[in-house]
Amino acid sequence: MKNSTLCYLERDGKYLMLHRIKKENDENRDKWIGLGGKVEEGESPHDCIRREVYEEAGITLYSVKYRGLITFVSDEYGTQYMHLFTSSDFSDVPLRECDEGVLEWVDKRLVPTLPLWEGDKIFLSLLDTEQRHFSLKLVYRGDELISHFLE
Repeated sequence: MKNSTLCYLERDGKYLMLHRIKKENDENRDKWIGLGGKVEEGESPHDCIRREVYEEAGITLYSVKYRGLITFVSDEYGTQYMHLFTSSDFSDVPLRECDEGVLEWVDKRLVPTLPLWEGDKIFLSLLDTEQRHFSLKLVYRGDELISHFLE
C-alpha cells in the first residue's frame, strides 16, 4: 500500500495549486492539486511533505498542520493512504519551475471550479470547516467517485 502526502499552502486567501500537465502517464494528469508526493523509505509523512514542497516549489515549510488521513481506493491505482496537511508558515521566495506542472496561487473560493478529483472537493471543504483531524475514505471506479465515508 502506498503512503503519500498532500499540502495546501495558504496565503492571502489563496492556495498554492499545481496544475499537473507535464508528466506522461500521470494519474493526476490535467488535475489541479496541492503539493506533495510519495513517502520514501525511512521518511515520516512530515519529512516527506517538507521535502516534496521544497522540490516542487522551492519553498521551505516552517510549520505544518496535520489535517487528516485520506484513504483512496481505486480499481485502477490500488489503495493509498494520503496524509493531508496545511501550512501558512513558509518561506516567501519566488516559485521555482516545477517539472510536474504549473504552480499558481488560486483564490480559495475558485478552487472548487477547477478540474479536481471529486473527492478532493470533499476534503477541501473540510479544511475550512473542520478543526479536528478527520479520516475520509474515497472509493473510485476509474475517474468516478462512487462512495465516500467521513469519520
